[in-house]
Amino acid sequence: MNPGIKVVLGVTGGIAAYKGAELARKLMELGLGVQAVMTRNAEKFVTPLTFEALTGSPVIRAGLPEPGDDPMPHISVPRSASLMVIAPATAGIIGKMANGIADDTLSTMLLAADIPVIMAPAMNPAMYANQAVQENIARLKTRGVRFVGPSAGEVACGETGEGKLAPVEDIVSAVKEALNLKTDMDGLNVVVTAGGTREPIDAVRYIGNRSSGKMGVAIASAALRRGATVTLISGAMDVEPPTGVAFTQAMTADEMLNAVGEAFKTADMLIMSAAVGDYHVNGRSGGKVKKKEDWTISLAPNPDILMEMGKRKESQTLVGFAAETERAEEHGLEKLRNKNLDVVVINDVSRKDIGFNSDFNEVTIITKSGAVEKIPKSPKTTIAGKILDTALAVRDGSKPRT
Repeated sequence: MNPGIKVVLGVTGGIAAYKGAELARKLMELGLGVQAVMTRNAEKFVTPLTFEALTGSPVIRAGLPEPGDDPMPHISVPRSASLMVIAPATAGIIGKMANGIADDTLSTMLLAADIPVIMAPAMNPAMYANQAVQENIARLKTRGVRFVGPSAGEVACGETGEGKLAPVEDIVSAVKEALNLKTDMDGLNVVVTAGGTREPIDAVRYIGNRSSGKMGVAIASAALRRGATVTLISGAMDVEPPTGVAFTQAMTADEMLNAVGEAFKTADMLIMSAAVGDYHVNGRSGGKVKKKEDWTISLAPNPDILMEMGKRKESQTLVGFAAETERAEEHGLEKLRNKNLDVVVINDVSRKDIGFNSDFNEVTIITKSGAVEKIPKSPKTTIAGKILDTALAVRDGSKPRT
């Protein structure tokens, strides 16, 4: 159901470590990939073989990597994942993360991770109530770390109070919420374009733009998480396409027109977030043009892919982007009307803190009915979800789902 979505499961040393195995199984049942990371003390309660058998992946353990292993798992693993879950989370790992201490694989990974983190504490009630632990938890909450539990009850040592690991079902619910695991796009065939096109000038030079592809990849990933079958058609990108999409690379506007046109025939939704170049070079050289004092090139218009798909549209939902530097909303509305769009997403690409090459964006989403939603500066992953919410609402309003 959720191809390509990976969760890093950190297991620390406590009697509740055995519940980590149950959690891994539940996450796998959701269709998520699970990468277990264990501390040395965790291995004294549960063997790595247990997690390897459940997840189908080797466990990342404390200590330096062996020859032939990934030399920097603390960097590569969280970058390939969407979420980190620490269950059980001891007072030790909470304190390390809160105070920037990195002395083993898991604590180093937590500092290097640029993804959401969920912690499920489990410890003696007196430890949990300790002022230092509470201050560490409060500090992490201000940084966006989500805590699930602990529950009140009798703990392993026989004492009673807050300190029990939260029920596995509660942790799973938090994971679903963090990953926005909806199924409202199940059965939909969604085509997303991303990145920037490059129009050759000669054999080595091209006309391009600064699009990184991050927005399109975020949309494709979000649609996958919500159950859609996703085709990603991309020009040049700075990021890898998500696992689970049907990926096609189209480096020029003509190539993208052909690829999009073919995919559009069977699409339910097309989201054109790619930055397609407006012009190509007339009479480009087949070889490399030697350096000279003056060089004049002539440009001709590229096909307008969004306009063309608007003409071909039958039952498809069509979402376009308007990357503007001035009078953004006015120009976005013109694009919405002139190109037969259902939704237009308008963003100001003149700002350096959002848009091109940034992990953040700030957009205005306008529908064909005139509904306007302004999304303040947010991660592109968040904006991707908002765009899909709007596209689905428009689609369901005019074409009821079966």
